[in-house]
Amino acid sequence: METPSRLERYRSGAREQVWHELRQDGRQVREPGLAAEAQAVCDDMARRARHNLEVLVERLRADGYRFHTNDEEQAPVEPLTDPGPGAEELVTWLDETFGGIPMAVSSWLRLVGDVWLVGTHPEWPESSAADPLVLQLEGSSRRTSVRDFYSMELDAWREWSGEDPGADGFVLPVAPDHLHKANVSGGDPYGFRLPDATAEGFFVGDVAMPFVAYLNQVFRLGGFPGAAPGDRQWGIKQRLAQDLLPL
Repeated sequence: METPSRLERYRSGAREQVWHELRQDGRQVREPGLAAEAQAVCDDMARRARHNLEVLVERLRADGYRFHTNDEEQAPVEPLTDPGPGAEELVTWLDETFGGIPMAVSSWLRLVGDVWLVGTHPEWPESSAADPLVLQLEGSSRRTSVRDFYSMELDAWREWSGEDPGADGFVLPVAPDHLHKANVSGGDPYGFRLPDATAEGFFVGDVAMPFVAYLNQVFRLGGFPGAAPGDRQWGIKQRLAQDLLPL
């Protein structure tokens, strides 16, 4: 009997085991016998994540949630932006410029798009302090080229790290930290540690953790993984998270 593929096992519910195996593969996941299937698993993960985000946005809008910028103006923001026509080219450029990006990041760019859940819930005014999910890999809200932005960040890191032998590795910035989301002066942006040619990669937020593990944590808490004041926050989070798909 033929052994089920990783994609088949992932779809049948063995997701944690499949991600464990992909993490164990490390950079070897790029080898011809593994790469296509690993990318297929990452793509399926991204489709499930996109479904969750569409459900979350619909539920939040039904609650009267206002998606807005993280500043005093609180200008309206579109929370979920489809991948643009240049998403595939951006994947290639990132891979070449930074020496490799995780397969899951490629899947997110191509299949999910940009996400901005910062805003205010009418029953939970402190919601913006609960670290709402933001992932703006394509930079769809930027007025300038996202490639120029990433290039400038890389140049700045090279200059800084050249002066500090103990400097941390480069992190591709894709989101404000939890304090900036709440319009409070904070720390470094969240992002992905690069280069990284593994399947999943590491997301660097308040702590560094595997990207899919981070997303599962976010969805278990209804898109708001941080703690914030508000008597109703746990009930709201549980309702938002109900029946979301595990990744």
